[in-house]
Amino acid sequence: MARLSTEERRKFRVRNAVKASGRLRLSVYRSLQHIYAQIIDDSQGRTLAAASSLALKLTGNKTEVARKVGLAIAEAAKAKGITKVVFDRGAYKYHGRVKALAEGAREGGLEF
Repeated sequence: MARLSTEERRKFRVRNAVKASGRLRLSVYRSLQHIYAQIIDDSQGRTLAAASSLALKLTGNKTEVARKVGLAIAEAAKAKGITKVVFDRGAYKYHGRVKALAEGAREGGLEF
């Protein structure tokens, strides 16, 4: 069995703690150019809402773009009647673009 990298271990540790809460999960993926957010129902294994800088065709400062994606995911969640989620940062530190996305989602009305 192969050893897991530090990032993989951190991702599993965070994700298991988040899934144990039983709430819907706001998952974040960050690439070099774009940032993506999904609200996932783990009990059904379905994505309920999604937003990304790629789909919204946002340009500019990556941190500002991440905040706008956070606002967009909050708007999509409100349209589906979702108000409370738990934030799944994956293997990323709660810093920079990930933090900006979370703050944007909070501004948009999501509670976590």
